[in-house]
Amino acid sequence: MIRIVLPQHLRILAGVGREIQLDVRGVVTPASILDAIEARYPMLRGTIRDHVTLRRRPLVRFFVTQEDWSNEPTDTPLPEDVASGKEPFFIIGAIAGG
Repeated sequence: MIRIVLPQHLRILAGVGREIQLDVRGVVTPASILDAIEARYPMLRGTIRDHVTLRRRPLVRFFVTQEDWSNEPTDTPLPEDVASGKEPFFIIGAIAGG
């Protein structure tokens, strides 16, 4: 089971707690995690990535083992600590302003 930590606004929309757990088949990548999230929580479709291009939304960031993976290709396999469920995959709502 993959552990995913969601930001507050997505937790409210999905009606879940801070962390969710999902079964991801095959190679665990950011794309496969997002596919699993959208399949289990259809109300989150389009909130993390664009419906058509499947690109990450500008104010959403991904963190893996304390590293920013937001700009990595989404088909890049994640480290074993995330794939095994030892460490969570973090989806963070970025803050912008001035």
